[in-house]
Amino acid sequence: MKKVVIHTDGGCHGNPGPGGWAAILSHGKHTREISGGEPATTNNRMELLAAIEALKALKNPCAVEFHTDSKYLKNGVTCWLHTWKRNGWKTSAKKVVKNADLWRELDRVAPLHQVEWKWVKGHAGDTGNERCDELANEEIAKIKKDFTSAQLKELLAQFSAKDGETQGELAELLPPSP
Repeated sequence: MKKVVIHTDGGCHGNPGPGGWAAILSHGKHTREISGGEPATTNNRMELLAAIEALKALKNPCAVEFHTDSKYLKNGVTCWLHTWKRNGWKTSAKKVVKNADLWRELDRVAPLHQVEWKWVKGHAGDTGNERCDELANEEIAKIKKDFTSAQLKELLAQFSAKDGETQGELAELLPPSP
């Protein structure tokens, strides 16, 4: 099984706001950088999307050393995910899990690999983390260039309304907690 080292980062200008994500995948002397963004999103959604896209970029099952500066991502996948699934995608406080769509996708792609999740302190000199932050910010800059301020404001309003509706619709679809 190939050993791959992955670094990821996600961020937003405003939270919610325009966001970017990035990942660096390394195997031996080979390195691949991937990134993307959304005009209206949250920091946590970008952190999750970075992880999902990085793992989906792997063509075969791999042993992955995964570095993230997001405690939300690391704790979610290593501590909370199993309980959320058992509780019908609700938290221990009986609230719908935020970003359940992305958590479900991560839960689909992560088990294809042997992933060791490692937390790194952000903006503290970790080369992979710093480069991912730079790439994510480049994506945000592209979005800000491609959309007017008015367009971004409208997209943010739509995102905020949709987010509330999505959470409500999801809560109605989930079975009641025991």
